[in-house]
Amino acid sequence: MQNYGYPNPYGAPAEPYEEDLSGGALQKIDLRYYWYVLLERRWMVIITFTLVMAAAGVYLTKAPRIYRATAQIQIDPEEEASLQGQRGGGGLVTMDEQYLQTQYKKLTSRTLIQAVIRRERLDQDPRYAKHRDLVEAVLDDIKISPVRMTRLVNISVEHPNPRKAAQIANALAEEFIKQNASQRQKKSLDMLFLLKSQAAELQRDVTQKEEALQRFREQKSFASFEDNFNIIAQALSAAQAKYADARAKSKTMGTTLKEIEDYMKSGKDLAAFPLIANDPEVSGLRLQLAQLGNDLAALLKRYKDKHPKVIEARSKIQAVKDSIKKIAGEKLVSMRAEAQLAQAQERELADNVNYWEQRLMEWNKAKAQYDVLHRQAETSQQLYTIVLSKLKEVDLMTRNKANNILVIDPATPPPTYVKPNLAITLSAGTFGGLVLALGLALFVSYLDDSIKTQDDVELHLKLPFLGYVPDIKGIKEDDRRLIAHTQPRHSASEAFRSIRAGIVLGGRGERIRVLTVTSTIPGEGKSLVAANLAIAIAQTGQKTLLVDGDLRQPSLHRTFKFHGKAGLASYLSGESESLEEIVHHSEVPNLDIIFCGSPPAQPSELLGSRRMMEFMQEVSSRYDRVIIDSPPVSAVSDPLLIAAMADGVVYVIKFNRVRRDHAGKCIRKLQETGAYICGAILNDIDFEGRDAYYYHGYYYYYRNRYYGSYGRQGGSRSGRADQEAAQEGREAEAKNA
Repeated sequence: MQNYGYPNPYGAPAEPYEEDLSGGALQKIDLRYYWYVLLERRWMVIITFTLVMAAAGVYLTKAPRIYRATAQIQIDPEEEASLQGQRGGGGLVTMDEQYLQTQYKKLTSRTLIQAVIRRERLDQDPRYAKHRDLVEAVLDDIKISPVRMTRLVNISVEHPNPRKAAQIANALAEEFIKQNASQRQKKSLDMLFLLKSQAAELQRDVTQKEEALQRFREQKSFASFEDNFNIIAQALSAAQAKYADARAKSKTMGTTLKEIEDYMKSGKDLAAFPLIANDPEVSGLRLQLAQLGNDLAALLKRYKDKHPKVIEARSKIQAVKDSIKKIAGEKLVSMRAEAQLAQAQERELADNVNYWEQRLMEWNKAKAQYDVLHRQAETSQQLYTIVLSKLKEVDLMTRNKANNILVIDPATPPPTYVKPNLAITLSAGTFGGLVLALGLALFVSYLDDSIKTQDDVELHLKLPFLGYVPDIKGIKEDDRRLIAHTQPRHSASEAFRSIRAGIVLGGRGERIRVLTVTSTIPGEGKSLVAANLAIAIAQTGQKTLLVDGDLRQPSLHRTFKFHGKAGLASYLSGESESLEEIVHHSEVPNLDIIFCGSPPAQPSELLGSRRMMEFMQEVSSRYDRVIIDSPPVSAVSDPLLIAAMADGVVYVIKFNRVRRDHAGKCIRKLQETGAYICGAILNDIDFEGRDAYYYHGYYYYYRNRYYGSYGRQGGSRSGRADQEAAQEGREAEAKNA
């Protein structure tokens, strides 16, 4: 089963290599790290800072002395200057910010600067004569500075000659005032001419509009077009009121006649109809009739029907009834005549209303035309009045010679120079030098992505960290590969024992029998690590085999002073039949070695052959631990073949030699073969010299706390080291069992 990751030393699942650029650990700021970076590149910082300060000193020595002269002017609103004669200078006029900004820009306009150049003959000045654009050169020496919350403006000019600086500042102020007065005068004259022509044109327009309005009045027969004097509307209102009364009366009488007719059709007496019955004359007759009826009743109690008094009484009653009937008939005829008259009046008044309505519509139409003409005439008159007022104001402005810009303080030659400024230059040099030096050092460090620390291994390569191997100074290269045997009290020997413990006590330590040692590129010390790691394991009492698996550039034979031709290459090619022919015993107890022998022509084919697999199985059965020194991963494919057959891989990285992405790609190649990577080792670290900045605390604790007592106890430490190594060997054997 292939393993495309590495085991986390804390038991987490294996993950493929992936550089984490946004993880929380990388986000932490370690100030000590930056301090060590600066210490490492201290000479770069010192040299850069020195060069910057030297440049500042040269500038202070060689730079010309520049003097600054300042003239102060006051800019008032144009309205205030033009109305001083009317207000006596006491009017409050608020200046627009845009107006002030415009004046500031005018102070640096090319036209004004050219006038100053002509006046002061600056084209002959050595400071400006060499420039192609004379105006820009002069502008570079001019600074306009408004005084906050005032109308004052400072005009500052810098020049090597103090007198010339004052002359240019004063010339600029005077030319600006002159130019402003000329522009104001020209603008006033142009405005005056324009207003006069507009006034004459508007006067003709007013006359024409008034004449048109008068002709319209004469054409129409209406007395007035004013709403308050509209007699047509008044007549229409009166006619509508009369018409409403007549219509109501006609409707009422018509309704009454219809009720009477309906009353008569029902067979009832007309005299009993309420409207007729309530008539005074009819009402009196009805009272009289009632009295006669009472008298007749009284007579009938005394006389018979034929009695003359009874007959006379009945005659009177009948006469009264006839009178009532006659009067009721007359009332009906009168009401009918009155209703006809009311209807006639209604029709007459309706015609009158229609007449006045038609007249009002004609008046409204004429009124609309009149209003248009009247508004046109009023508008023309208002415009004419405004132009006349403005014409008078501009005429006063034209006659007024007052200027709204005044010189408050003319410039005088300054007694001392302002450039170069010693304090500012030295401060800028010091600050700039420090910033540049520190920034350059940090930038170079940022570009340097080589692997230097345990964090680089764990965070960027995502490999377990097995330990450091210090730089072994003062020892020949071949002797360094035996340092764990020849100098067991050396700090490097203790480092290899720590690495041994890390491998044995790791996640698969009890199952790793065949261990291959490789690196990214040649020269990282993988052979040194392989040899000393094998020695450290052999010192634990385990039967150990060291194999030189680099069939292209073998090196272990030089370390162990072997000069034979038989080795791994001859065994894989079939020239040697058994392991006994190629295995050599070393002076280190429990350590056997198989050298490369004569380098073959096709090493990759031999390492990938079936014979190699049989070799791996046989040595793993004979030895407790097998250490194979394989070539670098980036150089050839040999280490991939060996790693695929081995139980584990130790990856050697030389301090500050290999880039992260390069090492990461090689690690991915190993992981893709299914190889189990036990971890990485940082090799060749100078704890006392060039690399001490990264491991300052680690080294001094390591050396002072541990090796101080170790050195004082002398050789007794060697005995304890052997006892501890033997104990580790027994523990490993127990795990394997």
